[in-house]
Amino acid sequence: MMTLSGTDPLRTLYDAIQALRRDPLSAPEGSRTAKLMAQGRARMARKVGEEAIEVAIDAMRGDRGAVVMESADLLYNLVVLLADLEISPDEVMAEMRRRAMIFGIAEKLPKTVEESPVLTPPIPAAAGKRSKGEKT
Repeated sequence: MMTLSGTDPLRTLYDAIQALRRDPLSAPEGSRTAKLMAQGRARMARKVGEEAIEVAIDAMRGDRGAVVMESADLLYNLVVLLADLEISPDEVMAEMRRRAMIFGIAEKLPKTVEESPVLTPPIPAAAGKRSKGEKT
């Protein structure tokens, strides 16, 4: 059984999952984490989506306790997926800090380039090519 200790439970969880990835035989019998990892990345990604939906449904119902519990499930499944992708929680936190410096702590990165004066637009792969049906 894994015990979350220290001041950063997400990092502790990530490190434990990475250790389990390195040595799958060290998993305790019946380990849900080992089972999830064995099912592959697509299953891990689906679990993240399922838990996110459950958080949203419980939030719409106003069930605070359920939102807390489902949020913990969501974070757990997200960390399993991040570990599989070898993306550390530190990388995600660094991106959040970067965004906070640019847009403020309570802001989210704009979805479109037009909304952001700081970011430069990406160069399309087919720059200079006309799309089907485009008139000259």
